[in-house]
Amino acid sequence: MTEPDVRKGMPPVKLSREEFESRYKSQFVDPAFAPLGRELDAIVGAAWDAYSHSRKSPVTRKAGAGFSDPDYDLAVDWLTARAAILAAQRQHDEASATPRILVINGSARSEHTCPGEMSKTWRMVKLAEPVLSEMGFAVDILDLSRLTSEFGKNIHPCKSCVSTAMPLCHWPCSCYPNYSLGQTSDWMSEIYPLWVAAHGILIVTPVNWYHVPGGLKAMMDRLVCADGGNPDPTSTHGKKAAEAKALELKGWPYPRHLAGRYFGLIVHGDSVGAEGVRRTLSDWLTDMHLISAGRFGEMDGYVGYMEQYATSHQELDEDGAFQQEVVNVATALGRAVKLGRSGRLEDPGAELSDPAPK
Repeated sequence: MTEPDVRKGMPPVKLSREEFESRYKSQFVDPAFAPLGRELDAIVGAAWDAYSHSRKSPVTRKAGAGFSDPDYDLAVDWLTARAAILAAQRQHDEASATPRILVINGSARSEHTCPGEMSKTWRMVKLAEPVLSEMGFAVDILDLSRLTSEFGKNIHPCKSCVSTAMPLCHWPCSCYPNYSLGQTSDWMSEIYPLWVAAHGILIVTPVNWYHVPGGLKAMMDRLVCADGGNPDPTSTHGKKAAEAKALELKGWPYPRHLAGRYFGLIVHGDSVGAEGVRRTLSDWLTDMHLISAGRFGEMDGYVGYMEQYATSHQELDEDGAFQQEVVNVATALGRAVKLGRSGRLEDPGAELSDPAPK
């Protein structure tokens, strides 16, 4: 009996024209599109052409100076995202600029969609925001609930290029947009610069089934390119695995694009999982060489422990101690950033090198 080739993998999924058209037109079931049949047929025809010829990045230009292969055609989308990251890094490094804190609402819940009610997480974000503003920070809020309530906001899943070879994972991510597959409107191109510009990151999140909500996890996965990612896609000529493997085997330096920023965490639940989620987030950020704001900069706890969901906002209203913990986290993070920028709070491992970075 012949042993199966476990490295061969599955054959590529290639839709027939009929299946492709069925899927594409499923976006237009609203009767308002019925009079536009001819126009839709023309659009489907163009989309099929892009799909059947795998035109992932139809608009490109030469990479130019600063890349290992200046004549390689890079996607204009990627170059635009890179320019935004470089501008954010310059802003971050400007000593005279107002320091920035990025506050992330990890909840998918929103009064603007099915739940019909704002999240407790959002209320905690709004408790923390004025604390940081009054400390003199510029506060950026990344509200991940927009993924569930706003048209055209997507964080597509990570395709795990890292597991082929670290240099195949580009900084910023070059997997999206993929126009031939309809994987567009990817929010990460706007999210990366927010992280880069920030001196401190505050993540506020609920517990969903012992883990973070799906939108926050998708963002976490897509930030893998910030931790060792390759800033030069021409060095691998796009996604050529053999070239990426060769680069890694020569000795990849694993550039830590977000290293040195401080972080704070607020994790809340109603019955289980808060401590585990807080530890997971802390480990993740520490692995990316961000620095914890300390004991008071990380909290996990429960609002209305084992109580009814219907009264959870009232439970938060009445839990003054929990609200004070939220304020404490924001304050601790703000202090850590200020001390760090003044040179009075240094990373104890700053001069050490990892013998086996990954």
